[in-house]
Amino acid sequence: MKFRLLQHVIMSLCFLLLFTNTQCDEDGDAVSSCGPAAVIDPGFFETAETRGFKVTNAEVLDSCLTVDFSASGCDGSTWSLVLVDSGEVAESNPEQRSLKLVFGNDETCLAVINQTRMFNLSNLRIEDSSSIQLNIEGVQEPLIYDY
Repeated sequence: MKFRLLQHVIMSLCFLLLFTNTQCDEDGDAVSSCGPAAVIDPGFFETAETRGFKVTNAEVLDSCLTVDFSASGCDGSTWSLVLVDSGEVAESNPEQRSLKLVFGNDETCLAVINQTRMFNLSNLRIEDSSSIQLNIEGVQEPLIYDY
């Protein structure tokens, strides 16, 4: 009986140590879990159309782009929204990227639905730079992504 109790105590301590070891390292980079990464695809960017929705707000926080938008539909559960980058970097200070939000909506209802989507911007970083201006079609003002 004492042996089983000792086994349970040792196993509990092992699990406790295992879980405490999974905490973030203070010196390490934080991994963003804010959503799908931007798609860098010049061909897709060139042919993509941005219609059928209205961006009501967009902002960058850390490596995440948050987009609030509205469109007509039933409940928005089948919508898709993809952030597409042109693959080109305009040499300026700061450098600039051109992007589009590509919206998919097969819903035929007439209700106006609001949604928020998030995108990970980490793959848009430019080496030897710490800031990018994001020019997103359908967003009134350029956004600055500092990293």
